[in-house]
Amino acid sequence: MDQKRFHYGWVVIFMGFVTTVAAHGFGRMAYTIILPAMRDGLGFNYTQLGLLGTGNFVGYLTMAIIGGFLAANFGTRIVISLALVLMGVTMILTGIAQSFSMAFFMRFLTGLGNGASYVPAMALGSAWFAMKKRGFSTGIVSAGIGTGTLISGLIVPPILTAYGSDGWRFSWYILGGAVIVIAGIVFMFIRSRPEEKGLVPVGADPEEIAAASEKKASALQWSQVYKMKSIWYLGFVYFFYGLSYIIYMIFFAAYLVKEMGMSQAWAGSLWAMVGGLSIFCGIIWGGISDRLGRGRGAAFAYLVLGISYIVYALIKMKFGFYLSAVLFGLTAWSIPTIMAAAAGDFVGPRLAPAGLGFITLFFGIGQAVGPVLGGFLADATQTFTIPFLVAGGISLTGTVFSFYLKKPGLADPI
Repeated sequence: MDQKRFHYGWVVIFMGFVTTVAAHGFGRMAYTIILPAMRDGLGFNYTQLGLLGTGNFVGYLTMAIIGGFLAANFGTRIVISLALVLMGVTMILTGIAQSFSMAFFMRFLTGLGNGASYVPAMALGSAWFAMKKRGFSTGIVSAGIGTGTLISGLIVPPILTAYGSDGWRFSWYILGGAVIVIAGIVFMFIRSRPEEKGLVPVGADPEEIAAASEKKASALQWSQVYKMKSIWYLGFVYFFYGLSYIIYMIFFAAYLVKEMGMSQAWAGSLWAMVGGLSIFCGIIWGGISDRLGRGRGAAFAYLVLGISYIVYALIKMKFGFYLSAVLFGLTAWSIPTIMAAAAGDFVGPRLAPAGLGFITLFFGIGQAVGPVLGGFLADATQTFTIPFLVAGGISLTGTVFSFYLKKPGLADPI
């Protein structure tokens, strides 16, 4: 085989990138921007809007777990494509909602599609790239999160302005239509495994190819995923990210506006900077984990994240806020990228979506507990300083446990 020839794996990884643009950027992150206009249009209170977000997250977490196993069985191409179609249709139907129940059900279904498309997309690097390139390739896929968030931030405000009181409806129509178009493109070009193109993973050496062939017979023994102690430990490490980062994200603007007296516009511009920087963080940290190993890479990432939370709490001036935002932006999606690559390292390319789906459960539990913990601490202390310091402490704890992640050998993956 001509190793200098362009490898189709790069096309697949770009399709994974496009998938995360649609799944996270359009289907999930755009809700934050549309939310105020949606509240005015439907007359919802903030509790109801929060419940819509909860419904979306419950759907996401449910299918993030199940979708990984479906992708391992039926192939990522079918699962991702159908999930994106589901997302697009339900986003459009969200735009025609007239009641809370309708909006809630549509956001829940959108969440199902989000989880079923995002997790298999993040596992593509494990199928198409050798272990030494797996972190970098997965980082390219995760770059779609920041890119989609940035695109949503650029196109939604003009739509809201152009269509007045119905702007939020047209925002969902346009974004949903875009997701359906992306579903068609992804279905045309994405492939589940290199074998479908008569290829081997990018950068694979003979030993890795041989090991994968020996393990092929047991590739669909899903029970082996949750019987592996290393996968449980990986999920445990992932938990600290879900618990800590969500506190920072949820209360980022409220801290600046309500406690520090900054304007909403300034807080928004700082968050936009975070989104722009986060486009590159997956590539950066995926590459770092390829060089240092998943454990050391995750430990370093947790350390930087922890410092960003602590700086945000203690350096109460614009310099501190900018420093924290830069550190977080450059590290925001580091842990999900490393965890996705590590899941593939431990369970092998075929079961990588299932492994990632399983450890996402731990992340999801942390993400569910984090806002409640942060809100309770803020109410109890009448300041956001304590929640951010706690988030920093949790992240530094993740640093410690990351050092104990074992490096799998070629014989380890299922």
